[in-house]
Amino acid sequence: MFGLRTEALDISNLPCHVAIVMDGNGRWAERRGLPRVAGHRAGLAAARTIITESARLGIKFLTLYTFSTENWQRPREEVDFLMRLPEEFWRKEKKMLEERDVRINVLGDIAGLPEATRRVTLEAMSATKDRQGMTVNLALNYGSRAEILRAARLYAERFPDASGDEAAFAQCLYSAGMPDPDLLLRPGGEKRLSNFLLWQAAYAEIVFSDVNWPDYGVKHYHAALVEYQKRNRRRGRVWSRGAKP
Repeated sequence: MFGLRTEALDISNLPCHVAIVMDGNGRWAERRGLPRVAGHRAGLAAARTIITESARLGIKFLTLYTFSTENWQRPREEVDFLMRLPEEFWRKEKKMLEERDVRINVLGDIAGLPEATRRVTLEAMSATKDRQGMTVNLALNYGSRAEILRAARLYAERFPDASGDEAAFAQCLYSAGMPDPDLLLRPGGEKRLSNFLLWQAAYAEIVFSDVNWPDYGVKHYHAALVEYQKRNRRRGRVWSRGAKP
C-alpha cells in the first residue's frame, strides 16, 4: 500500500483511460450504522468528484463499474435503489457534464435493465454523443465473462473462417473503438477484478486502496496516478536502462 505523501503529478504522463471498481459503499454505510443505500448515495458524490477531477486533468476515458450482472442477487430494495441512481445522477449532474464536455456511454446489457433505467441511460447517451471531451463509461448490468461470450458469438458471425485477429475480436466487445485501460483502481480493500474488463485490462496497471469508495477523494486519486507514473509498463518487453516506457 502506498502512502498519500507523494510527489507532484506529471501532467505529461497521465493515463489515457482509467477504470475504477467503485467498491466499499456498503461497508462504509454499515460502519456508520446506516442502511447500505446510504453508502451508494455517498458513492455517487465520490463519483462526481473523480469525474470532475479526471476532466480537469485531461484524462480521455473513465470507466466506472456501476452495476455488475452479479449485483442482481442483492436484496430487492438495494437493487431497486441502484437502478434509480442513473436517473438521479443524470438529473443532478447534467449541467456539470455539459460544462466539462463529457460524453456518457454505457458498457453492458442495456436491454436487461428496467425500462425507466434503460430510458434515462439512452437519453444521456443521445444527449452527449457529439461531445469531444472525456468519455465516461458506465459499466451497467455488466459482467466481463458475459461480454466475452457475447463477443465470441459476434466474432464467429463476422469471421466464420476464424480469419480475424485479436484486434478484430476487440471490436466485438462493448468497448469497441476505445483504448484499453492504462490504470485500473479498486478502493474498498478487496484485491480482485470481480469480473471487470478481463480482456481489456490485460496490461493495465492495478492500484488497490483500503479506502472505501465514498471516502475516496482527489488526494487518493492523485496518489494512485503518481503510483502509476512510477511504474515501468514493459508489456512483456525488456527496457534498456534509461529508456522511457
